[in-house]
Amino acid sequence: MASLNDLPIRDDLRGLTPYGAPQKHVRIELNVNENTHPIPEDVATDIVTAIAEAVLNVNRYPDREFTALRESLAAYLGTGLTRDNIWAANGSNEVLQQILQAFGGPGRSVLGFPPTYSMHSIIARGTGTRWLAGERDENFEISPRTAVDWIERTRPDLVFFCSPNNPTGTPLSLETIVAAYEATDGIVVVDEAYAEFAPAGLPTALSLLEGRERLIVSRTMSKAFAFAGARLGYLAADPAIADALRLVRLPYHLSALTQAAATAALAHSTEMLAMVDDIKSQRDRLLVELPELGYPAWPSWSNFVLFGGVADPHAVFETLLDQGIIIRDLDIPHHLRVTAGTAAETTAFLEAMAGLGAIGRIGA
Repeated sequence: MASLNDLPIRDDLRGLTPYGAPQKHVRIELNVNENTHPIPEDVATDIVTAIAEAVLNVNRYPDREFTALRESLAAYLGTGLTRDNIWAANGSNEVLQQILQAFGGPGRSVLGFPPTYSMHSIIARGTGTRWLAGERDENFEISPRTAVDWIERTRPDLVFFCSPNNPTGTPLSLETIVAAYEATDGIVVVDEAYAEFAPAGLPTALSLLEGRERLIVSRTMSKAFAFAGARLGYLAADPAIADALRLVRLPYHLSALTQAAATAALAHSTEMLAMVDDIKSQRDRLLVELPELGYPAWPSWSNFVLFGGVADPHAVFETLLDQGIIIRDLDIPHHLRVTAGTAAETTAFLEAMAGLGAIGRIGA
């Protein structure tokens, strides 16, 4: 049997490893920032009904322009957006991949700011786009001056931001986004996968779209809508961006079943987003109770918390796993990340952390 090295794979892919978040099914899964709340039964019923109706026509190709879905997404986002401003794909990762296929590629570069979402650099490599790693300020923040400095130093074709940032939960100011946009002639992408978990009533990068044709705001239904398994990501931008992505997308890339399920879920957006308040309360609970256990936690506007003070992250990860609890070891020294789950899941995690003893806290 051949190995990967026996194949004529692209030279720039040799030695790389694929995305590898552990996918273990245990009692409490708090490692990949899923929404652990079940979809309400009445919403699930409507989604199943919509899928059943779509199945009757799966002998035909789906709407290539996913018109009804784009209209539903525009209505959900509001802020004066129409379907012409919206694009969607199979998860926000495919949205980002299409952006890099259209605007990146060999001879082009994208600037990001680690630690950040690991798929940004992986997708860059997969599309032959050179990944440029900028540096963050203290507390994982990015000031306007820092963003502009890195753009002037590296002259990238694209700039990727993540707001709130994954894995740190750190927000990104609108001033930083504007400064970065004005400092480059390239594409600026703001990945807002966790935007619904930020403080209510605050403007997001969506408020900056008007008059900025090179600004893209990426979103997902995986988190707030508990739709990770359905794979639906989308973006809002100037209509010309969608025209560019039509040049690289595969024909009929969104199945009729995906379109039906997502449109049905969006019709229940108020009910679906009711879960967000509970998740935010559990996140805030983690921000209070982890430090009380001796684990300093970083401020978070997401549905997860990055915490430090861990003597041996791998040992803590394995100990929790033995108890049926999985969180995320990100190879950040003395840090781990945990998703905010239900009240019962959060309680179980905190009780397990309290019982770690010497293998847990630094100096314990």
